[in-house]
Amino acid sequence: MADNWRSELSMAGSHPAWRDRLPISLGRHSWSDELLGIVTNITNGVSLTMEEGILLFEHQDIDEVFKLAKLVKESRFDEQAFFNVNVHINQTNICTLACKFCAFRRGRKADDAYALSVDAYIEDLRKYSDRVDEVHSVGGLHPDWNVEHYCELFTRVSSEFPHIHIKALTAVEIKHIAQLSDISIDDCLSKLKDSGLGSLPGGGAEILDDEIREIICKGKESSQEYLDIHGTAHRIGMPTNCTMLFGTIETIEHRLKHLIRIREQQELTGGFQCFVPYPFLPDDSRLPEAQLSSGVEILRMIAISRLFLDNIPHIKAYRMNIGESLAELALQCGADDIDGTVEKESIMHLAGSKADLEHDNIALAKLIIDSGCMPVMRNTTYTKFQRFDIPPVQQKRSLTMAQ
Repeated sequence: MADNWRSELSMAGSHPAWRDRLPISLGRHSWSDELLGIVTNITNGVSLTMEEGILLFEHQDIDEVFKLAKLVKESRFDEQAFFNVNVHINQTNICTLACKFCAFRRGRKADDAYALSVDAYIEDLRKYSDRVDEVHSVGGLHPDWNVEHYCELFTRVSSEFPHIHIKALTAVEIKHIAQLSDISIDDCLSKLKDSGLGSLPGGGAEILDDEIREIICKGKESSQEYLDIHGTAHRIGMPTNCTMLFGTIETIEHRLKHLIRIREQQELTGGFQCFVPYPFLPDDSRLPEAQLSSGVEILRMIAISRLFLDNIPHIKAYRMNIGESLAELALQCGADDIDGTVEKESIMHLAGSKADLEHDNIALAKLIIDSGCMPVMRNTTYTKFQRFDIPPVQQKRSLTMAQ
């Protein structure tokens, strides 16, 4: 790895003059009449509309949509693609809710229900602490764990592993903890931040339409509550990610409404650093009416996310959900990030993910290089970057295996 690389990158990770580069980049290519108006608006910094989004979803030349998203991504980041070194520790699968799509949650009396004590969590993290700089923790809504429990947990993690960034607790977990503790969302987040919580993941957005939420995740926070909780985090200086779960029962219009609401929230509070669109992994029992997203549809959704979310710098191809092959392709369709090494993960794998958990830095770097991009190791908040060069001995070994 090369130190002090690209120190001119801004906090968001974007090329400082990316909007100035767009006209040059997009102007080098010819575009179909159908997309010309969209290209013009993107070039001029005009956010896309619902109608333009529908056009992108229905456009027959999918390669043209992919090319447009790729060029917009490259205007921000050139050929760079980002990853980090992290571990997922899901603190409990006991949950007071029972969302239709969730394969992870258990009732308190289930045979395989679990709740990690603070000591057990610390011991689990210790196994990975010498090689990760982020712990990602989300879980069920435990009926007994209030803000003091999580403050104790985060204080212990920060004390024993000061180099590890804590990214934890979805919006509905924050709501649940605040209610259980009889405090406001603002006070809850402030207490958690003071104890060591560094950022919020984006999980739980599902689709930001309350009619859809009533069917697939009844009892969760409302669409506006999701946005308000993230907005509160932004206002106290805590960055967050945002997500979309697509391929359940929503329409294209629902997906676009979701993107517009995320974009509008970003205009207000500016703390979203990465958007993660991922498809529902269906089975025959949890949500039988759900749609199965094809590979092309997944890539189109990632590309449109890049084009729509002009004020959110990073678009993630979540390898744990879509698999390595699609993640590699997604880096040529507008995505610039593939998450991290993810040393341990439960939620997506219980839902049906087959993604390899045995990834290390070199394996991720090879995946990025195979996609035609340059691997860049980042920290959780996209404020530190190091180009990752594969050691010559590893390159030679790969060549020998290929022969």
